[in-house]
Amino acid sequence: MAFKAHPTCEIDEPCEIGAGSTIWHFSHVMKNAKIGKNCNLGQNVLVSSNVILGNNVKVQNNVSIYSGVTCADDVFLGPSCVFTNITNPRSHVNRRGQYEKTHVGKGATIGANATIVCGHDIGEFAFIGAGSVVTKSVSPYALVVGNPAKQIGWMSEYGHKLEFNSNGDAACPESKEFYLLLNNKVQKK
Repeated sequence: MAFKAHPTCEIDEPCEIGAGSTIWHFSHVMKNAKIGKNCNLGQNVLVSSNVILGNNVKVQNNVSIYSGVTCADDVFLGPSCVFTNITNPRSHVNRRGQYEKTHVGKGATIGANATIVCGHDIGEFAFIGAGSVVTKSVSPYALVVGNPAKQIGWMSEYGHKLEFNSNGDAACPESKEFYLLLNNKVQKK
């Protein structure tokens, strides 16, 4: 076995799990899920059918990732965050064929207890603050917090808030990489 799985987890077949990945206690990977290489799924994680996780995705304890969600490489999903996949669920109405899609871009972070309402994408290296409720798409590098989540700034790829000068330039204090803010969009220089 190229991946590690705790004896208490459930892994339905068929599914794909990449080499070097680890799945911890009481987690459930459903059929047709795809998990990349070097991923870490914490305790009590649900990965529903047809979910796709890229390489090096870190999923903390008690996270539910429902059908319709895809995560690119290097995504961090904080403890107890959750994704939805139906905008208007009703117990007595079967909407299994109407799952809405949500894509989480490369390097994005979703904080503990955040909720991502379906049909809204999270841009690469975006940072969703703990407890936030995301009700619209989030731009790459954006920092959003609250309920509903509102953008309050921009983040570097190393997870530091960027302070832009009057020329629209900012430097990450850790990596020393430079970023440019132009037309309300951030790009690395």
